[in-house]
Amino acid sequence: MQPKNKVISMFALIIAGEAIFLLPFILMRVFKPVIRDAFLISDAQIGEAQALYGLTAVVSYFFGGFIADKWEPKKLLSLSLFLTAIGGFWMALIPSIFTLKILYAFWGISTILLFWSSLIKATRHLGSKHNQGLSFGLLDGGRGFFAASIALFGASILTYFFPEKGLEITFSNKVETLQYVIGTITCIVFLVALLVWKVLPKDPIKFENGTAFQFDFKKAFSLMKKKKVIFHSLIIFCAYCSYKLTGVYGTYAKDVWNYSLEEATYFAVFIQYLRPIAAISVGWIADKYIPSKIIVPSFSALILASAILGFGFVNTQPVFLSFTIFIFMALGTYSLRGLYFAIIEETKTPIQMTGTLVGIISVVGFTPDIFMSLFIGYMLGENPTLIDYQHLFTTFTIIPIVGLLAALGFRKSISKL
Repeated sequence: MQPKNKVISMFALIIAGEAIFLLPFILMRVFKPVIRDAFLISDAQIGEAQALYGLTAVVSYFFGGFIADKWEPKKLLSLSLFLTAIGGFWMALIPSIFTLKILYAFWGISTILLFWSSLIKATRHLGSKHNQGLSFGLLDGGRGFFAASIALFGASILTYFFPEKGLEITFSNKVETLQYVIGTITCIVFLVALLVWKVLPKDPIKFENGTAFQFDFKKAFSLMKKKKVIFHSLIIFCAYCSYKLTGVYGTYAKDVWNYSLEEATYFAVFIQYLRPIAAISVGWIADKYIPSKIIVPSFSALILASAILGFGFVNTQPVFLSFTIFIFMALGTYSLRGLYFAIIEETKTPIQMTGTLVGIISVVGFTPDIFMSLFIGYMLGENPTLIDYQHLFTTFTIIPIVGLLAALGFRKSISKL
């Protein structure tokens, strides 16, 4: 593929890679305080809806890996985006909590089955074996920049529609504004589906033996038993738990720092903008060394940051200190996101089996979609206090410790290859 076409294809993958998750995740992560009020739901109920997403997504990850090795990304990615956007129009009607749960279960299929493994496989193919860190850093960093920009635009809609400071923000203000935000994001997802269909090459994957892929169940199940695959799955699992936790950063600002709805939203947007900085920088550094080596200090940073917040070391200090800890924690989280698929190359898995491998490790790696939102919701309750947040971060500290051990285990397992 010519360099110019590679750049265009990577751009399309970056935009598509985040557009697919704008409705089920970014919307909730950035506008959660408004969504809670407009839908009249609690964190626990939101967790239940996202748990249903996780259940259907886990099954979709497994079968999606086989599909990605059989059909071309262009068709799979564009169809997935189109189906997901249809759900956006449904959400804009502000449905009941029961209907919202059905919608999230649908999104668990539409965003994963035809999409995820195909996206990772196409990204691996675009990069060489010497720049996988940068390729996946660009993918996640670019996705982060796109998500943050959309979130910033959405936050500006809040500012435009909400009354001036000092005036009461009514329930109808919140509902009307949220409908504009959801409608705008839905239209963007539709446009990205058209972009992917237009610019992605028809068949970017060429198999080494020139024949069509034939799935082999024996090879797939043999992959599951390998230590390198087990440790890789645990790395993604722990890193993704950390990413799911970023959803409370905005609510923490509102509940603990007493930020307004707008201020809490802009803080969440600011955190989103750290994602491209961390992912691209760390991806570039990882290619100078080895991606799996950089995962170790990233988990170490998360252990330190979550322990500081959990044990209340900054509770009596000025807000800017806890603000700094959240930045530190976000950088560690987004660094991991930029690296955890870059280490596929270190496993020496053939390109033809990439989709299958991604499907297998994603089944375990992304199970936090099932329980993490539920866990956060039940830990915080309906009116979370500082103590509730401390309990959350204290318990969470276990996760990056497991991730650190998994990273060390992965390094040991690939040293024998």
